[in-house]
Amino acid sequence: MTEEKKTTATSKENIEESTETSSDLFSFPDDKAVESIIKPGALDDLPENVKKLLEKKKTDKNDNKKKKRKKKVEKKFTVGKIYIKATYNNTIVTITDMNGDVISWCSAGMAGFKGPKKSTPYAASIITRIAVERARDTGVNNVGVYVKGVGTGREAAVRAVNACGLVVDFIRDMTPLAHNGCRPRKPRRV
Repeated sequence: MTEEKKTTATSKENIEESTETSSDLFSFPDDKAVESIIKPGALDDLPENVKKLLEKKKTDKNDNKKKKRKKKVEKKFTVGKIYIKATYNNTIVTITDMNGDVISWCSAGMAGFKGPKKSTPYAASIITRIAVERARDTGVNNVGVYVKGVGTGREAAVRAVNACGLVVDFIRDMTPLAHNGCRPRKPRRV
């Protein structure tokens, strides 16, 4: 029993000491001291522990400020690839460099077309112009065109590439063809 009383007494003393130290840290004898803390350059009146904390926070902030992001370097490309994906519902045009890294892209939805208008030849020509104008900044002049899909916008997109002033080196059809792989669905009864 006496040991328990001793431990509670020591814990109470420790709590009182910790409150005294915290009150010593943040106690100010008069209002002038508080005003001097608010003013910049008044670190002399503060206790040592608080000075250390403030200096540590300043160094942390300075370290965060020193870390700057690298500026994006705009690379110049003269040769590129244009991928045209023309489906029944949409047309997507993507312009890449020779490694396949995307320079610019556009879809019919981005250009403001909705519903069945997205797959029209007019939409395909408009989005091709938008994508080419975005890619002009990188200096693309010669392109190879890869067409995929059976939508109505495929022909119009290829013609728009030529009309935008790009030199078309080749046109390659990448439309996947069935080769009797999987069993087809049963025909739909109407």
